[in-house]
Amino acid sequence: MLNTGQRFPLPLHGASNPSSDAQGTTPGSFALKPELGAARMFSSPDTPGMPPPSDKTAHDFNPAPRSAGDAVTQLEKARHGIVTPEMRRVAEREPHLTVEQVCSEVAAGRLIIPANRVHLSYRLDAMAIGRGTKTKINANMGASPVSSGTDEELEKLRWAERWGADTVMDLSTGGDLNACREAILQNSTVPIGTVPIYAMIAGRGLEDLSHEVILNELRHQAQQGVDYFTIHAGVLREHLPLVKNRLIGIVSRGGSLLAKWMLVHGKQNPMYELFDDICDIMREYDISFSLGDGLRPGGLADATDEAQLRELETLAELTERAWAKGCQVMVEGPGHIPFDQIEYNMKIQRRVCHGAPFYVLGPLVTDIFPGYDHITSCIGATAAAYHGAAMLCYVTPKEHLGLPKKDDVKQGCVAYKIAAHAADVALGIPGARDRDDELTKARAALNWEKHFELSFDPDLARAFHDEDLDVDTDFCAMCGHDWCSVRISKEIQDFASGNDPEYAVARVRKSPGLTDEQRTILTQRGVLPAEEIHKLMAKVGTDEAGKANCHSDIADPESAQELQADT
Repeated sequence: MLNTGQRFPLPLHGASNPSSDAQGTTPGSFALKPELGAARMFSSPDTPGMPPPSDKTAHDFNPAPRSAGDAVTQLEKARHGIVTPEMRRVAEREPHLTVEQVCSEVAAGRLIIPANRVHLSYRLDAMAIGRGTKTKINANMGASPVSSGTDEELEKLRWAERWGADTVMDLSTGGDLNACREAILQNSTVPIGTVPIYAMIAGRGLEDLSHEVILNELRHQAQQGVDYFTIHAGVLREHLPLVKNRLIGIVSRGGSLLAKWMLVHGKQNPMYELFDDICDIMREYDISFSLGDGLRPGGLADATDEAQLRELETLAELTERAWAKGCQVMVEGPGHIPFDQIEYNMKIQRRVCHGAPFYVLGPLVTDIFPGYDHITSCIGATAAAYHGAAMLCYVTPKEHLGLPKKDDVKQGCVAYKIAAHAADVALGIPGARDRDDELTKARAALNWEKHFELSFDPDLARAFHDEDLDVDTDFCAMCGHDWCSVRISKEIQDFASGNDPEYAVARVRKSPGLTDEQRTILTQRGVLPAEEIHKLMAKVGTDEAGKANCHSDIADPESAQELQADT
């Protein structure tokens, strides 16, 4: 621990300050100093007893290197030091990394660029997943036999992209799977992942799944442009007895389907037996593996059990085999994990899978809040990202209950953007806190317009503010004029707070009025009783000219205070 001259020594470990200009008074991140080009690119300090990183990388699993002229995948090209256009685009989107660092991390297997060559010919904007980059989030969607269809899924795709999804998985199990997948690929700017076994069994009995069906479907989806496949090749016959005493058995759809297939046929997992052939198809199109966690725990009572960890060992073996074939790899992880076990789960994967990016669902840290699982899981997701996860699979309020609708997609994306961003700041990724600092200065200056502009969801922020006081005053509606601590701090001449000239504004500014979208945000708030919604609707009505009536004629603080008291 470094003694900073303060009364209490701080546990500083040399991490970068997440603010580009080290604004404010915080000493910075408590994370480890980033080891650029090594296992701890951006990393939390290890709690005593945590497994250390592996000393191996993808370089150690390249038994017969191909010549540069034969390199097909991003991994193979990176091994030869070839900088691809996709690597350059990643460096543009991750300004804390140089092109050379991106190339080096891809070569080490710690970074993947999921970009099917076919999808690149459409609208795909190349991105990267790895601990060296900012934490990414994935949004799941897809039609089911009882809900949704292609048009609705396309709307959810556009909505997920708007609210920050870095990748999208099409998990359709109903309707025209092929047409839905094709439409999503044609329209997406983000990488698209699938779980191909869903399409493999559509229209046929599970027992009829054959090696030929598996390989044909994988090639078909590869030709369509899918960027990463979830392949549940780590669930082996010998693992199944370890599941029988679980409270909730196998919760992975792919894992349960393959478990049943193995029990019916008395044979090994066909995905495991075909793994080399699968690698050949994926290498041809540069599709990344997302090695599925078919035995992930579905409840806290089954977390970090032997079945889960034995499968992880198999996923580590498959990671090495895929790297040897020249394929890019990330590994999927749990699930439902008590908060105290999250760090171990992240760091055991880092150890056994040699730093391959970890892609985790949640994890959910409690089981008793159906309808709120976007919250229970983003708590775990924040910890997971801080301790090593590279991508977080969102959970929506509909998790465990039904297929997410449009607003559920937004709620899931926002919750997970919060988790990812919080972890990036904590890890000391350079520049991660810059926007936070700018918003803090706007808030201190009571510059409401800048405050809303810098927020992740400006419409929501403006609507909530104007619900109580729709004039931009020199105090906040939560405290009122006399009790507003921000206003008081701003008026203390010895303080810098709120006095940045760049953010100075007039004391009272007229609100532009609520937009239709902002009215919808307010009127659909489930926390408001009917009488409050009725009152609110009257408040945000229109005048005779059709202009939003937001009391924008009130331009002095005294009248604004009276309005606040009345409403």
